[in-house]
Amino acid sequence: MAERDGSPPQDGTGGDGLDEEAVWARIVAAYEDGPEDGRPSWPEAENVPEDDGGDDDGDARDSSLPVNDGIPVIPRAFVVRASTPGPRDYGVDGEDSGDEGHFVPPEPPPLPQADVTTKFAWLAVVGGPVLLVLYVLLQEPVPWWAMVVGVGGFLGGFGTLVARMRDRDEEDDDPHGGAVV
Repeated sequence: MAERDGSPPQDGTGGDGLDEEAVWARIVAAYEDGPEDGRPSWPEAENVPEDDGGDDDGDARDSSLPVNDGIPVIPRAFVVRASTPGPRDYGVDGEDSGDEGHFVPPEPPPLPQADVTTKFAWLAVVGGPVLLVLYVLLQEPVPWWAMVVGVGGFLGGFGTLVARMRDRDEEDDDPHGGAVV
């Protein structure tokens, strides 16, 4: 197999046995001839009449000549209608007082205070993994005590929170657990 050095061969064929000049000459000659089957490639109505040079402004097209005189004009209607009023598009006359009828929700009750055990359990559940992630982000070796505090804190805090969960049955006053008919 012969190696190519990137330069074209000396015979003028372009390297693949084709004479590029002859191919381009054939393409240019066929461009002026038109299609082989005799049919035009586009409708006759789209042929624009040639202008005799235009006016001095550089505009080659005369605005008085029709450009597409063979294409029939297709009437197109676009009707925009006002929307019909719906169930929420109503207005009450004479009611400009502003805040009448505007619902203002009551203040929500304060959140229940958590006891100390619950606070430390949440601190262990969140703080243990954060400690380990900080060692990883700072690219420091994780000592054994940090691993024990991180994993043990998470597991211990999670276990404490699960064990202290209240059963929903204790808060329900209704023994049937539903509506009475």
